[in-house]
Amino acid sequence: MKNKEYRAIERNVFVKETFSLIMKISLNNTDWFRRRWLDFRNGHTIYLVFAMTFANFITIQYKLLIDKIPYFSGIFDSILIFALLFILIYVPLSIFLGYWHRKTQWKVEQDALFRENKVGAIMWMYVIDLIEGNVSEEDKKIMKEALMRITRGETRLYGAGKISDTEGK
Repeated sequence: MKNKEYRAIERNVFVKETFSLIMKISLNNTDWFRRRWLDFRNGHTIYLVFAMTFANFITIQYKLLIDKIPYFSGIFDSILIFALLFILIYVPLSIFLGYWHRKTQWKVEQDALFRENKVGAIMWMYVIDLIEGNVSEEDKKIMKEALMRITRGETRLYGAGKISDTEGK
């Protein structure tokens, strides 16, 4: 029985310390730069590079097909005609493959990501501790306030330099 109580206390301490560490890191003054870096990477890779590589892919396929197979030069005398036909075939094929991937592979990927999600594991441990009655009223208040700030879109969860309003009292 004491071993079980000791593990529950140890887990509570781990959850508190981990959550406190996450909050301290978020208080770092480089948050603005880190968010801009994330925005830059997302905008670059998801949108700009995708559009450039797709256009590049069409151009390369046009050049390879027209140069290597003379029959196609009579059909596709313009890259615009080739691009239009290419897109009309390629996009529906990509949608079909994406649908297949979502229906068959998505579950496998999500399961793998779930097993590696340390923040999610901490949150679920907190929920379990809450259900089992192993969370103090102060911990509940701190967590609820932090989650409310997140839902309101606040970038800082706590005041600068302190973990909670009750710290140091």
